[in-house]
Amino acid sequence: MSKLTEPDILEQLKKIDTPTITNVVATYPDNPLCLGLYNPWTENWYTDQTIKCMYPDLGPVVGYAVTCVFGLTDPNFSRLTWLDVLDVLEASPKPTVLVFQQKFPPELVGKVGLAGEVMTTGMQAMGCVGAVSNGPSRDIDAIRSMKFQYLLSGVTAGHGPTAVHAVNVPVSVGGMDVSPGEIVHMDENGACKFPAESIEAVLANAEAMLESEKIMTTAMKNARAAAELRTILEGHTYAKGDDKN
Repeated sequence: MSKLTEPDILEQLKKIDTPTITNVVATYPDNPLCLGLYNPWTENWYTDQTIKCMYPDLGPVVGYAVTCVFGLTDPNFSRLTWLDVLDVLEASPKPTVLVFQQKFPPELVGKVGLAGEVMTTGMQAMGCVGAVSNGPSRDIDAIRSMKFQYLLSGVTAGHGPTAVHAVNVPVSVGGMDVSPGEIVHMDENGACKFPAESIEAVLANAEAMLESEKIMTTAMKNARAAAELRTILEGHTYAKGDDKN
């Protein structure tokens, strides 16, 4: 069998749910299929409950991270614009996921409907398939038909003057720290990231984990006593006293 190319691997990863990806990236460090890329609790490698999926029906989305930071206009710094973000999206390996951190004053963080139909059209034209942000955006109805995924804190209808503060720098969005070029995988459960050099191992282990879980859950569905379930789950983290997840 010929070796899969990176685009092939990314296409295959789109067939897998994000929780399964987290399972092999770091969630179960004692599982032989877990790569243990991060300490699952102390490192910020997946989004928290503040981030919500706008289009659950789209299914999983995966791409190379491009990052930027937005905030209020600054009279002392006006060097960067949205066009610089589009330039980086164009130069990046495809597909991309834009991870944009919003740094606004506390009284404004819930009112910035930042990325709308026009910005999204530009992103999509440059090969971007989704975006993750720690703030709200808008035009959710118009973007729906574009098949472009958004993970946001929520939605709001408007905003005032904003500015690009940085492009392709490390950012923190909804509990997830992302550097440019990392892989971001997301679906209705949230998003997670992992190093691009690990994509082949992540895919192989995720496929193997899905197969093992299918065998286990099929046996569980046929069980008729707790003793049977105990036997099926023997050795699994579910049967260990220090892990009830």
